[in-house]
Amino acid sequence: MSGILLSRAPREARPIIFLTEAKLPAFLKKQPKAVSRWVAAQRFEAKAGSFCVMPKADGNVDFVLAGISDPVRLWDTAALPFGLPEGVYRIDETGGAEPAEKLALGWYLGAAKLKSYKKDKRKASSLAFAEEVDLTAVTRMGSTISYVRDLITTPAEELTPEVFAAEIEKTGLKHGAEVSQIIGDALLQEGFNAIHAVGRASVHAPRLVDLRWGDPAHPSVTLVGKGVCFDAGGLSLKPTSAMTTMKKDMAGAAVALGIASLIMANKVPVCLRLLVPVVENAIGDNAFRVSDVIKMKGGLSVEIVNTDAEGRLITADALAEAAKEKPDLLIDLVTFGPARGVFGPEMAALLTNDDKLAEGLLASAAATEDPIWRMPLNAAYESWLDSPIADMNNAPDKPYGGLMTSALFLQRFIGKKQSWAHLDFMAWNISSRPGRPLGGEAMTLRAVYRFLENRFPKG
Repeated sequence: MSGILLSRAPREARPIIFLTEAKLPAFLKKQPKAVSRWVAAQRFEAKAGSFCVMPKADGNVDFVLAGISDPVRLWDTAALPFGLPEGVYRIDETGGAEPAEKLALGWYLGAAKLKSYKKDKRKASSLAFAEEVDLTAVTRMGSTISYVRDLITTPAEELTPEVFAAEIEKTGLKHGAEVSQIIGDALLQEGFNAIHAVGRASVHAPRLVDLRWGDPAHPSVTLVGKGVCFDAGGLSLKPTSAMTTMKKDMAGAAVALGIASLIMANKVPVCLRLLVPVVENAIGDNAFRVSDVIKMKGGLSVEIVNTDAEGRLITADALAEAAKEKPDLLIDLVTFGPARGVFGPEMAALLTNDDKLAEGLLASAAATEDPIWRMPLNAAYESWLDSPIADMNNAPDKPYGGLMTSALFLQRFIGKKQSWAHLDFMAWNISSRPGRPLGGEAMTLRAVYRFLENRFPKG
């Protein structure tokens, strides 16, 4: 999306003056009475996200007053790219690098549209900065968020497991990563029985995508993303109302891919591994069944109580593979479902065995306005995973504590000493707002990337 953010202001660029509600009265006192009367007529009070276009005598835009938060918030500028008359605008003063980057990213995301099959009616306005702003970094973040949103929103008929795997491979090869796939029955030969079982009923073969990048001498970071391209629930069939957004059940993998892309593009000094099990949970004469027992990667056996609790199965297989290398940091990103019942579409759940890791992630979440809330790994619920015929079951029959039991299920596959974070989120905006259109959302991407960038700074 070129041309949205500009490092130099062309002559025709119209200035935007940002004001808080508290600063508006003092500003108006210094202006001609005509300006004050116009502002009053437009009922502009400098509330964050609002704006007032000041016209010239010929009707063209003279300048713009825009309301802003104190301190600046990410979405303060998101309504402007399409709210203002089409054209080029400039900011002469932003108050420093961090506010400037928030204003820039908010503008970029406000200008970005989700992948659509409709024709665009108009172009977004552009924004130029007079101050020094790292627009390359802002654009890279904005374009990555847009890419992840588009992946999540793409219909499952178009984003099949093989197509999604190809997207991961293309991203990796672009940055010089090594990417391999284990596909179909080859999964059984490598012990990934759960990935195979969940995906085998689909005409699109299940697979595990393995991306490696970076210097082995650097700290090792492994990301695991749940990649269910469509979840019909398997034989534990979902009702239609629960299936309408299930094209988004690969959002954990999409966000993990986005984070990996930023790590590679910005050359964060880590040894990165990205593991993505990619499947479609469908129905067929070879679908896995309730009461089946699956021997997982790593040797644990799992009794299937619900085929619609498939995400934890494929994620566990990938985590077991990841844990064999004992990475310095292991993070999984998923859309299991319980998190949306607790936090809805605005916040992600974090469960971890590492207090310092939690502190870092929560601090980054606050700084990037990408909300995460920590929940406990309550060992009292461990017994709910017991099975009379296997090491564990995949879905306790109690209708409580699903957020914790799903994380406790995964924890059994990684080892007690492994530093690990589990992020569960909805990844879907249920309504359109400036910068956050209805559809897929790259939840936790900004927070996790900021955390990794801070923890592993460039030398």
